[in-house]
Amino acid sequence: MLILMHRQATREDVANVVAHVRERGYQPVELPGTDRLAIGVLGSNPSRIRDAVAALPGVVEAIPVSKPFKQVAREWHPEPTVVTVGGVRFGGGPAFVVAAGPCAVESREQMVQTAEAVAAAGASVLRGGAFKPRTSPYAFRGLGDEGLRILQEARERTGLPVVTEVLTPGDVERVAEVADMLQVGTRNAQNFSLLEAVGDTGKPILLKRGLSNTVEEWLLSAEYVLSRGNANVVLCERGIRTFETATRNTLDLSAVPLVQSLSHLPVVVDPSHATGHRHLVRSMARAGLAAGADGLIIEVHPHPDEALSDGPQSLTLQMFAELMEELRRLARALDREMVGAAH
Repeated sequence: MLILMHRQATREDVANVVAHVRERGYQPVELPGTDRLAIGVLGSNPSRIRDAVAALPGVVEAIPVSKPFKQVAREWHPEPTVVTVGGVRFGGGPAFVVAAGPCAVESREQMVQTAEAVAAAGASVLRGGAFKPRTSPYAFRGLGDEGLRILQEARERTGLPVVTEVLTPGDVERVAEVADMLQVGTRNAQNFSLLEAVGDTGKPILLKRGLSNTVEEWLLSAEYVLSRGNANVVLCERGIRTFETATRNTLDLSAVPLVQSLSHLPVVVDPSHATGHRHLVRSMARAGLAAGADGLIIEVHPHPDEALSDGPQSLTLQMFAELMEELRRLARALDREMVGAAH
């Protein structure tokens, strides 16, 4: 429920409403905006106190929030949220962010070479997995702590902030010591203990859509992070599992404008995991920009055919540089702006 306050409401009026909500066992959240002050009410069935709070001094109206996700919804927070990652801003305007790097950190040489190349091409954020969830227990699952140390060095050499995946609540603290942004991957999109743990860090979170999640389920996963007091969430559409087998997944580009209409959180697109084929990545990257996404996350590798994971969908360094030039031209045509890292 949202309690809308008069423009002329005093601090005493606001404090009285907040106290009233707390006394009845609900959690009040003040939501200052450019043209209103609202108080959100969290808890089970908050509409039961609607009539009581509507009669309090300074209250204009008490409005039920119709959607199951609350703090994620635009009803709750009408202005777009801007998430800052190492000086790079996601959302809230025409800026367009590209995160790039290999699926997995394989070696110092591979990671540093890739980091320097994507930085030179204009990427704003460096991606790379130190811990990898794999369908097969025999597949390469990352270098772990050594991978984190390599990512740290790559950041120091290039100035690019780092996003990397965290797999379990027990890993959150050590990954958060290195990463500028924590990624929750598709397999963990409904790992609610992990969502709460990353929410508690206060760090920016990249939340990928679960491979079979509806939009509502995806946004409810984000709600878990926001419920811990962390609104620094960037949503990532990475394709969903359908009957189609010609591509790795089915890229739901309609989810970009849909989610932007439902939520204030930034949305980016992962054309690499969505397609599974490098010859399709460039087209879908351009489509993501045209659809209004706030950014892209793209897999890049110096030698994709030798990659230990996701080689078929990884761009070569040259292909990525060419794609960035295409995206710059398209961004200008759409009155968008490609942004670089803040060094």
